[in-house]
Amino acid sequence: MSLDTLPLVGGPSLAQERRLVTAIPGPRSQELLDRKAAAVASGVGHTVPIHAVAAGGGVVVDADGNSLIDLGSGIAVTSVGNAHPAVVKAVQEQVAAFTHTCFMISPYDSYVAVAEALNRLTPGDHEKKSALFNSGAEAVENAIKIARKFTGRQAVVAFDHAYHGRTNLTMALTAKNMPYKSGFGPFAAEVYRAPLSYPFRDGLSGPEAAAKAISLIEKQVGADNLAAVIIEPIQGEGGFIVPADGFLGAIVDWCRDNGVVFIADEVQSGFARTGAMFASEHFGIVPDLVTTAKGIAAGLPLAAVTGRAEIMDATHTGGLGGTYGGNPIACAAALASIDAFENDGLIERAQQIGELLMDRLQALKRSDPRVGDVRGHGAMIAAEFVDPATGAPDAALTTAVAKAAIAEGVIVLTCGTYGNVIRFLPPLSIGDDLLNEGLDVVAAALAAH
Repeated sequence: MSLDTLPLVGGPSLAQERRLVTAIPGPRSQELLDRKAAAVASGVGHTVPIHAVAAGGGVVVDADGNSLIDLGSGIAVTSVGNAHPAVVKAVQEQVAAFTHTCFMISPYDSYVAVAEALNRLTPGDHEKKSALFNSGAEAVENAIKIARKFTGRQAVVAFDHAYHGRTNLTMALTAKNMPYKSGFGPFAAEVYRAPLSYPFRDGLSGPEAAAKAISLIEKQVGADNLAAVIIEPIQGEGGFIVPADGFLGAIVDWCRDNGVVFIADEVQSGFARTGAMFASEHFGIVPDLVTTAKGIAAGLPLAAVTGRAEIMDATHTGGLGGTYGGNPIACAAALASIDAFENDGLIERAQQIGELLMDRLQALKRSDPRVGDVRGHGAMIAAEFVDPATGAPDAALTTAVAKAAIAEGVIVLTCGTYGNVIRFLPPLSIGDDLLNEGLDVVAAALAAH
């Protein structure tokens, strides 16, 4: 098939099939990769060596006519599906009306509507307020600012295996050195790290792991110095680690008892991804502040901090904002996306995807001891690869399996502190047949190695 016969737009109209007409990368994609190498800073890497020209449903199409099964969603961003018709329509209408005023100069309705939706949807029935930003890292930075202003304290605790961004403060919060931190210091001060509940590796119950973390916080930081504890309810880049039952609840209770702001970083786990609107719901916790981004606007840059009104209002006027924060085009996309999450059955679809992924991956674990653990919720599932003799992380196998799957037309992403986890983040618009085919390819890649 030539490129000329492909649809000019993405969205659900694309044929939902895995199709390889060239090796990956094909010649037209290779041309772009050569241009990238010459024009783009080498620090900006890429996982899949293609030149994307269209995407929708569960596929990404490249310039050579290859159609790849998408099990990554642009890192949990295109959850409603790429080029969702309602999002496209909302964006087109907003672009035709106006593209920017800066909300801090001339406010507009869509920013307020997004804030209202976030205040309604995030966990808890207390009074809430929101502020909009551009990226997950920016949301995290602002959540820390707000917590420090509210408490009058400076220290912040993050956890082992955490990922919170690539800016200076968020690099300090992020646990993994390569590729996120190496050579970029010095980092922001007053950031401390506590042990996470990691059931596959620590063997502790949730309350036991929480007691260990709290003891370290009390001894090394002190509650009176602590502004905030920030944690991903289900970790993202750190390996989709799901804490043991009771861990998060115990941390939240300790924070409440000590006047510490509890921040849930739901940048990757939010917006129906886990089979609930927010991952915090799986653990019955109500955060003081929630950070969101990624899936909120179907690919347009938007992020938010949502939280208790008294905490959000602690900051002086002008202390929060940014030129592009809550851009009207991104807000239009977010409102269309939120409508789809609520009214198109996407939470239920994420649950169905999770059942399929868990069944297939658990079967793979039973048949291949190199699959050490399978974990996650909804359409946020991971497999951790190990040396079956020692249980040690096997990053080389993980990399080999991921590369082989990509070469066969299935986009998968790796993660984990040790680089030994493959994560599955399909768009919620993917069909079961395509998802099963993608998993068949991953299983074949594992068997071949």
